[in-house]
Amino acid sequence: MYQIMCYTRSADEALYYGPRLAYSMHLALREGEGVFIPLNHNSGVLFARATENEDGSLNPKSLRNPVITRTADGGFLISAVRIEGDGDEEKEPVQLYWTSRDLVIYDEVPEETAKELYEQIKQTEQNVAEENYNNQDIENIAGCIPGNIISISEQEAEYLKKKLLPPENTGVRLPEGVKAQCSEDIEKIKAVTTYSDGTSLERRVDWNTSGIDFTRKGNVKVKGRVHQEHFAFPIAYNRADPCVARWNGKYYFIATNDADNNHTLYIREADTLSGLVDAEEILLLDSVTYEGIGNLLWAPEFHEINGRLYIFHAATPGEFFSEESHIMTLKEGGNPANRDDWSAPRKILKKDGSELCEAGKTISLDMTCFEWEGEYYVIWSQRQFLPKDLGAWLYIAKLNPEEPWKLATEPVILSKPDYGWDNNHTFVDEGPFALMEGDRLFITFSGAAVDESYVVSYLVIEKGKDLLDRSNWRKNNYPILTARSVEGEYGTGHNAYVIDEDGLVWNTYHARPGAEGVRSSGIRRVHFDVDGCPMLDVVEEKDLKEEFASVEIEVEII
Repeated sequence: MYQIMCYTRSADEALYYGPRLAYSMHLALREGEGVFIPLNHNSGVLFARATENEDGSLNPKSLRNPVITRTADGGFLISAVRIEGDGDEEKEPVQLYWTSRDLVIYDEVPEETAKELYEQIKQTEQNVAEENYNNQDIENIAGCIPGNIISISEQEAEYLKKKLLPPENTGVRLPEGVKAQCSEDIEKIKAVTTYSDGTSLERRVDWNTSGIDFTRKGNVKVKGRVHQEHFAFPIAYNRADPCVARWNGKYYFIATNDADNNHTLYIREADTLSGLVDAEEILLLDSVTYEGIGNLLWAPEFHEINGRLYIFHAATPGEFFSEESHIMTLKEGGNPANRDDWSAPRKILKKDGSELCEAGKTISLDMTCFEWEGEYYVIWSQRQFLPKDLGAWLYIAKLNPEEPWKLATEPVILSKPDYGWDNNHTFVDEGPFALMEGDRLFITFSGAAVDESYVVSYLVIEKGKDLLDRSNWRKNNYPILTARSVEGEYGTGHNAYVIDEDGLVWNTYHARPGAEGVRSSGIRRVHFDVDGCPMLDVVEEKDLKEEFASVEIEVEII
């Protein structure tokens, strides 16, 4: 028997879990008579959406008293009382309702729809709520304010574990009947690592072929070790918003430089991904060389457009309120690690050649670029400060690949910081980056203040849909990387991706080594879950367990 309990948490800023995070619905799972195990690192999975004013500004909201009910068709109906973002009661309480097929994705529904569903529930004599726990059952869940409990099937429980618990390496498979004529044949033999969520991954093996005589026919046993890059966090102190690119067989690393208050950008070059850790830093851009570039060099990113390499970044002539998105171009045949091979930065402009933002009133930053279904797009963060601070919103537009400093369409709002996790301490959606997986496009982005509570979540859309229509995107209701995801890493955010020579996808991100630590860069492999969604919290020890790392295979020498 499996049971799921919904709950909220008591707010505790000392634990970096303020009211806008704590007052959300959490889930815990129990098998049989055991204790409840919190899912998703004891973080919320369902947040109330902010209300919006006529001027576009937001009123943050939270929730309390969540209740999960079985619907007549076997799904779930969730209700909760909406409260103010920081926990105060609303003057006129509002009841919120959602439906869900799996307790992972939620769709908000109006009250009338909920009433109809409740009527159907009554007719089928479904249990609205169960409460059969004691304090010992929940004492391992920090801050737990219990809601109700319902029974779920083993299949539903297993799915929740696959989606809301970090998977672990459960074994390694090797091919059978392998034949080889030389060491190169053996080096091509791959291993498949399997995981507790039912997924698997093909990986390179570092085989030891030194003692094999390939002139002698017959079977031999060959030992090896499943290849795994090792990256201790952090790989670079005082480096935020990191981005890594592969270009002409080499790897390049670039990031915001917090060490000098964002006045320079340095680049690293290496033959391997792990080689970037100890690679020399080479000055690429400063705030004195070019007119109009005088301060706050932020969030540089490499992007390839029609076979040319570019760097998108933000800069200002001096003051913060003039920060704008810029682009630099690598000359034909140029070396990315040579600053003289890059053009001077130029502002990103609208389609008609006008300024993207009005200096002093609105800023733009964190522009990213990607190709999708034959078109180039850019997404960036934009914040209006005057006449009223509206917070940072994500915008999207097509890009002109022939003149990549110019948009090809008018900007469209893509996301506002309307959940507690992306308006915690301040209203910010920023740091977008594209990740393609199958027929879906994920845009991961960061939310909330750039402090210890900074988080990452995503937007997702399917192939064939118009990217410029906001209604075609689904915004994930909860963050997938937080200060609770990996021990010792706080303020996780502003990430980017690179695919290595083995086809593995790596997440570059920044976090703080300790809540008061400086923003510093890290790298971790991206795990794709049972549904193909990215998971950014699978640490090396779970990605490849030591007990499965060493392998042996029998090979027939022919």
